[in-house]
Amino acid sequence: MNEATARVLGALRSASGPCSGEDLSTALGVSRAQIWKHVEQLRKRGYEIDGEPGGGYRLESIPDRLYPEAIAAHLETRWLAQTIEHLEETDSTNRVANERAAGGGDHGYTVVAEAQTAGRGRLGRSFFSPPHRNLYSSSILRPQLDTSAAPTLIPSAAIAVADTLTEELGSRDGVEIKWPNDLLLGGRKTCGILMEMHAEDARVGHLVLGIGVNLNSDPSQFPEEFREQATSLSAFAGRPIDRISFAARLYSRLEAVLDEHARGGFARLRPRYEDYFQMSGRRVGVVQMDGSQWGGVAAGVDDEGMLLVDREDGVRARVVAGDVTLAKDIR
Repeated sequence: MNEATARVLGALRSASGPCSGEDLSTALGVSRAQIWKHVEQLRKRGYEIDGEPGGGYRLESIPDRLYPEAIAAHLETRWLAQTIEHLEETDSTNRVANERAAGGGDHGYTVVAEAQTAGRGRLGRSFFSPPHRNLYSSSILRPQLDTSAAPTLIPSAAIAVADTLTEELGSRDGVEIKWPNDLLLGGRKTCGILMEMHAEDARVGHLVLGIGVNLNSDPSQFPEEFREQATSLSAFAGRPIDRISFAARLYSRLEAVLDEHARGGFARLRPRYEDYFQMSGRRVGVVQMDGSQWGGVAAGVDDEGMLLVDREDGVRARVVAGDVTLAKDIR
């Protein structure tokens, strides 16, 4: 959307009643014919604008699309998502964001898509990404950070998602972080976080932080392999979710968490993480990157975001990476 059309939209948003073409023309310094053209552009994007000769223009509704201007109207961030690239469909928002980062994309530049054809999760898993239902978002980050500390941005981001889910629901009941990168509602996955890092020596060059949240998907439409383990926020809440408002609130909370991480690392955020971490005391199965498998009881996380597990042989292990399965899911 060009700047002039955005200004017309802003005027219609802020108006308490109908806006005449003449008043808009005077306020924005363009002709009435140009006002009409901008209104038509907005209508083509799905904005419902009532307009009758002599009656002025009135914004009746906005489309359920994650348009940058729609999110910006609710956004309260200083640097995150101040520039949003909106795509109707892409293979992966993370791939696009990585391309933009390689081309010099700024810290906080964010890519959102209405649908993904090849959404990705950890360990090469797919992420079901139907159109116009959920939030698929990837942001470029350029933190002053050693590569060894970069993985702690994943549990930090999980706090922001958990806080946003809690705010939407009005309660923390049922909201849970599953190490390392999943958010659960009522024990079922509703969000995954994927981070990709590009290093310069021992320092982070840039990161891409991808967040996918099931907002309005119907769980009965999930692929069969996901159906028993996944849900959506709307299914859990029993009502539709405003995707635009949710995205804006998530970006605000995510920026605050990332700023806190920059000041004190994950150690400073760990108490907040533990508020949502309900794995402690539960049996887990661990499959490490080298293929080795073992079990134990989760004992929490440490200041570096590692999962602590009391193994069956009595040793307390720190799980750096791998696949961790809750006992109830172990076959």
